[in-house]
Amino acid sequence: MRWILLLPLLVLLVLFGLSNWQEVSLQLWPFDLAWVVPLSVAVLAVGALCFLFGALVAWMASLPHRRRARRMEEAARVMEAELSEHRAAAARRVGPVPPPAGASLVPMRRTAA
Repeated sequence: MRWILLLPLLVLLVLFGLSNWQEVSLQLWPFDLAWVVPLSVAVLAVGALCFLFGALVAWMASLPHRRRARRMEEAARVMEAELSEHRAAAARRVGPVPPPAGASLVPMRRTAA
């Protein structure tokens, strides 16, 4: 299923890269350095940097939710342990629970197949 969605995007990226081989000069203002690369490399590099920045922002935004989820999981484990202790204490006080009315406890026979 992923390939169905990914394949058209990959075809477009390859066609874009093959179609744009004109060289451009990339410069950063305060520095006197220039990087001469094909246009397709420059555009794809900027796109990759923007993608990584967006992924970083999304990851940082999810940190409080993950922290809260870990706290809730720990609280659930503690409550489950307490519940099992209460059930064990109640079972010791009450004793064995009788079977429901109308239920028969006849052992099942196993037949050889």
